[in-house]
Amino acid sequence: MAEPGGGRPVTVSDVQQLVRRKDEIEAQIKACYELLEGQKGVGMHEPLVDAEGFPRADIDVYQVRTARHNIICLQNDHKALMKQVEEALHKLHAREKEKHAKDEAEAVAEAMRQSPAQPFAQVNAVSPGSPASLSGLQVDDEIVEFGSVNANNFQNLQNIATVVQHSEGRPLSVTVIRGGRRVHVGLTPKRWAGKGLLGCNIIPLQR
Repeated sequence: MAEPGGGRPVTVSDVQQLVRRKDEIEAQIKACYELLEGQKGVGMHEPLVDAEGFPRADIDVYQVRTARHNIICLQNDHKALMKQVEEALHKLHAREKEKHAKDEAEAVAEAMRQSPAQPFAQVNAVSPGSPASLSGLQVDDEIVEFGSVNANNFQNLQNIATVVQHSEGRPLSVTVIRGGRRVHVGLTPKRWAGKGLLGCNIIPLQR
């Protein structure tokens, strides 16, 4: 079916309107069956001619034929309408589900904005003249983000080592907590006079 209102989202009101139309059709079908019942209970399939092939004189043949025709048409309308009701309910349910998922995602995002990011590692040594020292990294800095690594995906120090190896010569965004404040540091891993590409020692924080 075309969505009510030319493509606009289905509303509860649209579904209620379809259900009202369904109820009206069911009432019309019932009225037609009652008419047939009043015509000697001929129903939908009883013959309308007598044994000699003449129209039956005990019933209003025209009324019966009209009622039967109307029942067939109304039943087809009812079937099509039931399909529309089903589709409308499906679309309404899908939209509610999508809205719920969006609301949940927004709530999670808001919670993440509200709650301070959790540190997962700490700097416990920085060599003078090293890339870490030149970037401004300090001893006791608690690391919240190290490139793509954060508390959610950090498993061990190999995670940081991998990021460092893939970022040689390119600046890494590092976020630390220092004295209760978040500090952003631009750290570029590179060869220097000392060992490694950073010149600092990082240990995991116990969680």
